[in-house]
Amino acid sequence: MKFLVAYNGSTESRAALDLAIKHASLFKANVFVITSMEGGHSEKPKDIARVNKELKRVRQQFEGSGVEHDVYEMARGLSPGEDIVIFARENSIDQIFVGIEKKSRTRKLLLGSTAQYIILKA
Repeated sequence: MKFLVAYNGSTESRAALDLAIKHASLFKANVFVITSMEGGHSEKPKDIARVNKELKRVRQQFEGSGVEHDVYEMARGLSPGEDIVIFARENSIDQIFVGIEKKSRTRKLLLGSTAQYIILKA
């Protein structure tokens, strides 16, 4: 089996990662962890450094777990939701783990929801 974790370093995505690791150890699954940034001029060096620090923490979390894993940082000019869905299709992912942050209706309307996009499109 192949599991995918949409990871952005939030408390919710950390919980999704914890759950994916537990399930992967039970089902002998491979876990793919993806952080997606749109890339280009919109990315600031401090944001890239934060992402690298988070992904280092993710790799350390897997150490000693016995779970096969791959960690990716993507910057392909796509939204995070698009990156996750495309990666899932290209790699025949069986299950996607997403942390869901509660947002007001107005905030969802203005900012969109990566989790909602993944749920609807995957």
